[in-house]
Amino acid sequence: MGLFDSLMKSAEHAVKREAAKAVNDAVSSVGKGSNRSESFTFTALPESVAELQALPEATLDSAFKTTALTIVALCAYEKNPDACIEMLNFLKGPAEVSTYEKGFIKERLNGKFYKTFSFFEGATPENGYKPDTPFVIKVSENPYSFDEENWATLYVTSGGADNPRPIKLRKKPSTGQWFLNDIQCLADIRVPVADDPWA
Repeated sequence: MGLFDSLMKSAEHAVKREAAKAVNDAVSSVGKGSNRSESFTFTALPESVAELQALPEATLDSAFKTTALTIVALCAYEKNPDACIEMLNFLKGPAEVSTYEKGFIKERLNGKFYKTFSFFEGATPENGYKPDTPFVIKVSENPYSFDEENWATLYVTSGGADNPRPIKLRKKPSTGQWFLNDIQCLADIRVPVADDPWA
């Protein structure tokens, strides 16, 4: 084998090796977001869309902010369902809360308004899900949260559930804002101890 052939073979091996490495790196990076979480603190919970829009998180320039505000808005449902829906409409951006979604929220929260407060720190079944004040909520991602371009699924943890609960969001590229897409965090949790006949 001549020098030229030898150099060509070496070059081919190097190219194949680099290509294989690039493929492996790409495959191993799929779904490998971090497991970052962000905490948000609220001295009081908004009772109207104007109060919600006055919060610094209302810029909606991160999926984490929009997720936190979704829980904050849901907390208004017990006292004023209409105000809650107005806040959620703001968080949904170009979309609106559908008739189906309104029915879903009503069905999930009816008689179980403690669910929304259970996502704040200090809320447990033992204390009837009365959160600490100021209200602090932690929003987390997992390695797959941002797998799809312009979509995200972030998580909030209830003091009455074993696993974090998802909220789906959609980004509007022209503004860079993240809007609420689907509330998936309202499944049942452990009932407050005071209401549990088996406690």
